[in-house]
Amino acid sequence: MEATVIRTGTEGKTWGGGNEPLKASYGKMMMWFFIVSDALTFSGFLAAYGFSRFKFIDSWPIADQVFNHFPFLHGVDAPMYYVAFMTFILIFSSVTMVLGVDAGHRLDKSKVTLYMFLTIIGGLIFVGSQAWEWANFIQGEYGAVTTKGGNVLQFVNAEGERVALEDIAASIPSERTAIGRSSEVWFNSNETVTDYSLEQVKAGFVANPDLLIKTQITGEDGHKIILNREESLAKFNNEAIGVVEGANLTHNEYGPPLFADFFFFITGFHGFHVFSGVILNIIIFFNVILGTYERRGSYEMVEKVGLYWHFVDLVWVFVFTFFYLV
Repeated sequence: MEATVIRTGTEGKTWGGGNEPLKASYGKMMMWFFIVSDALTFSGFLAAYGFSRFKFIDSWPIADQVFNHFPFLHGVDAPMYYVAFMTFILIFSSVTMVLGVDAGHRLDKSKVTLYMFLTIIGGLIFVGSQAWEWANFIQGEYGAVTTKGGNVLQFVNAEGERVALEDIAASIPSERTAIGRSSEVWFNSNETVTDYSLEQVKAGFVANPDLLIKTQITGEDGHKIILNREESLAKFNNEAIGVVEGANLTHNEYGPPLFADFFFFITGFHGFHVFSGVILNIIIFFNVILGTYERRGSYEMVEKVGLYWHFVDLVWVFVFTFFYLV
């Protein structure tokens, strides 16, 4: 009895295995799979950030007023300058990676070595810059007071310039001993260790008639609302309950604690990717020097790690846009 063969019309049109699906090697295909899955993860993080920002749209910190520091320029208002510098460095490292991949296609070992080295230097500068930005964000510069509703009140002078707590409370006597955050003291409460007490800050604020309070609420002009002297005194006396300096996962002198949570989580997750990319680039760099890929007759490993490096560069463009610019 003869078996009946049914033909579907798809014979010869489906991938039947092999090492080059879609004309790509197995290694590059797996790298693309990883990039797609990781892109979905970052998309979820940025979507969550967007929803949270929309919920607190009137009280969300203004990036220009938070990231306005530059190394070795203490007290100089440089809004977003350092973040722009970091972005330029990462984009430039992506350019050197492209040149390295192109040199690999031409089997030019010396050029691949040079451009891989420049890419590594760019990655290290970016990671180091992000570490500095984290340290500055955690430490803070001005400080603020917290209210019963969980908001923060910042201090400004008559010109609208921020005034630090040390300039308000340093000369006010108090029986409380200033305990630095580096002191070896255990606390059982959830309060943040600060250098000044609320009583010191209040006394200094009352004694200086030029000081005003800037709330975390954004006005119609796009700037945080600054209260007049009478409103400032009333706001402080009726609502202030504590002092906060810098930011962590529970307190944030710049605004809602959720802003700090997203900052640490999103930029930290991206920074981990960049750091991992630097490690991979170093491994590939030494293999290039040892002539591993020259003996193979192919620099495809440089191309594969290049795909990853371009991915973290592209993700940073979205993080920079959503977190710092919008």
